[in-house]
Amino acid sequence: MNFNERIRVLGKGLTAQAIKDKFPNSILYDDKDFELYDKNSNEKTIVSPGIPPHNEMIISANNVQSDYDLFDEVMPFSIWISGTNGKTTTTQMCQHILATYGSVYGGNIGTPLSKLSSKASIWILETSSFTLHYTNIAKPNLYLLLPISEDHITWHGSFKEYEDAKLKPLSLMQEGEIAIIPEIYKDYKTDAYKITYKNSDDLCDKFDIDKNKLKFKEPFLLDALLALCSKKIIFDEVDYKRINTFTIDEHKVEEFVDNKNRIWVNDSKATNVDATINALVPYKDMNIHIILGGDDKGANLIPLFENIKNLNIKVYAIGANSKKVENYCNKYNIEIENCEILENAVKKINENLKENSIGILSPAAASLDQFKSYAQRGKEFKSLVNSLSKL
Repeated sequence: MNFNERIRVLGKGLTAQAIKDKFPNSILYDDKDFELYDKNSNEKTIVSPGIPPHNEMIISANNVQSDYDLFDEVMPFSIWISGTNGKTTTTQMCQHILATYGSVYGGNIGTPLSKLSSKASIWILETSSFTLHYTNIAKPNLYLLLPISEDHITWHGSFKEYEDAKLKPLSLMQEGEIAIIPEIYKDYKTDAYKITYKNSDDLCDKFDIDKNKLKFKEPFLLDALLALCSKKIIFDEVDYKRINTFTIDEHKVEEFVDNKNRIWVNDSKATNVDATINALVPYKDMNIHIILGGDDKGANLIPLFENIKNLNIKVYAIGANSKKVENYCNKYNIEIENCEILENAVKKINENLKENSIGILSPAAASLDQFKSYAQRGKEFKSLVNSLSKL
């Protein structure tokens, strides 16, 4: 790889700056200096994953690639993890059980590829649909695909485009490489060896894994199983002991209790419908008080309300789409209070939370309409609950 190569990078964020550090002669562009952009150049053009395909720079560019393509020739054995929900946890779990074999991890999880050592034995990459959209050369040796549901429709333009991006690595993979994918995609054409699964139990059967030896329950059980599958494929070992020492991040179906010993759940990381549906599985027999709303990114919300309409549930709507949430609740005869902001929702739940009840923040929407991040939203939620006696 020629690190003195002159390349163009569209964007000036974390990924772009990391590429600039690795390739000093690269030139970074954003919308503000677009007038300096040579539309006729055929130079290698690397796109920061956050820039959507309808951006004028992308439309005008030639030879567009992802940073995955840029590092294809130096990428060691690689495991790519994608899907709609669970990518980060699965990636972290894979790293947790493979670290002793010299693995490193990054990609969408926060460490750009240009910061990963090419001398590592394994790259474990959380891989977004944005990156996959621009990837045309690089491919994984092992692809772990979690279920796909509606998300990022505004960016991609349609669910089909989003789904196609997630499935794209299969078209690039070769004989001898392995893909573990949901059974719905069993007929998707690929030269890789496909292992399909219906659910967690199906994976357990196919890889001879005893789920009773695992401390995780859904939605994290599937993540743990995929991580275990990766180690079994590479090293022929099911590492129950190591996986059970893994700790789930904050803001993911995170249970805690208030000063009255009532159960609350911080699931601020649930930024789409499928994540919220999965988060509610362990609580389906309880009286649920759920905070929904935010920036839904143009996704179809109907599957969420179809799923929860028969539960013992009350919705507290917040955020930019709170009126939309209210309208759906009315349509499906679900009890609803439009609280607009998080503090109001916590106050209202506090009035209604009884025995065998939970108060859960699982918004099925992004946070940027009212917060800097899902993490800030989750921290404020916990702070509000922990301060209930003062509210």
